[in-house]
Amino acid sequence: MSADKGVETALEDMKVHVRIKLSALWTSVMLCYLYGDFFGLYVPGTVKHMLNGEIGELGPATQGIVLAMALTMAIPSAMVFLSLVLEARICRWANIVLGALYTAIMLVSMSGMWTFYIALGVIEIVLTLFIVRYAWTWPKRVAA
Repeated sequence: MSADKGVETALEDMKVHVRIKLSALWTSVMLCYLYGDFFGLYVPGTVKHMLNGEIGELGPATQGIVLAMALTMAIPSAMVFLSLVLEARICRWANIVLGALYTAIMLVSMSGMWTFYIALGVIEIVLTLFIVRYAWTWPKRVAA
């Protein structure tokens, strides 16, 4: 209620298009990845292994391994933009498939990790499952 007129007011709200939701979710996923990698630098021995050219369980930091890691992270980064510009049908399926894939990647990679990484991993799983859900339930309209 407004104190001066006795009129009830409501906050203005707007419907957010599924594309913007997907783009925002991919952005959130990427930020969790970045924070996880950053905080991972504080795990004892990590920097020493990096300086020795080793990537944890993956072994030596070869060009192929680093390229694969870079491409693995480039895909969610690209999806921030692609979720806004791809043709609707392609965008929907790309988000369903890639959201499910990155959910699986997190499930596989969390085992035996530090608690902070598992916590971020759970958040990333929830976010990627929301990506799949929003893409799966993309609103339909009657074709003209």
